[in-house]
Amino acid sequence: MKSILQTFLLTELLGGLRLTFKNLFVRKVTLNYPEEKTPKSPRFRGLHAQRRYPNGEERCIACKLCEAVCPALAITIDSDVSEDGTRRTTRYDIDLFKCIYCGFCEEACPVDAIVETRIHEYHMENRGENIMTKEKLLAIGDRYEPMIAADKAADAPYR
Repeated sequence: MKSILQTFLLTELLGGLRLTFKNLFVRKVTLNYPEEKTPKSPRFRGLHAQRRYPNGEERCIACKLCEAVCPALAITIDSDVSEDGTRRTTRYDIDLFKCIYCGFCEEACPVDAIVETRIHEYHMENRGENIMTKEKLLAIGDRYEPMIAADKAADAPYR
């Protein structure tokens, strides 16, 4: 008898309409994503980049600590001794499909050569674009160095 009465009085419908009208004038929290973006922490881990010293020399000393600490085995490094007697990388590849963005490579690097930026909007269209080579990593580092330096400075008191 109760269910028949509820059916004729449309209580479910009226309850739904009451909820709709209650939330109709509440401030919206939805963002229009491409135009509006939420703030990200300086510790956000996104696309990798390699940094250079202010004189233009790459920071990586081919110690291979990042390769050793990577739990996903996503980093491949080959090294050689350069003309001035220092050890430098000849190959530094990161497979983004394998990478789990844990940040261990960044933590293990003694010279802050490899960093993870706040960039999370990237895509791959062709086969092989998931492999970040040394040249790609250095280009990203050169392009976003002001952002990377600012993030490192903001995070410095907590390290």
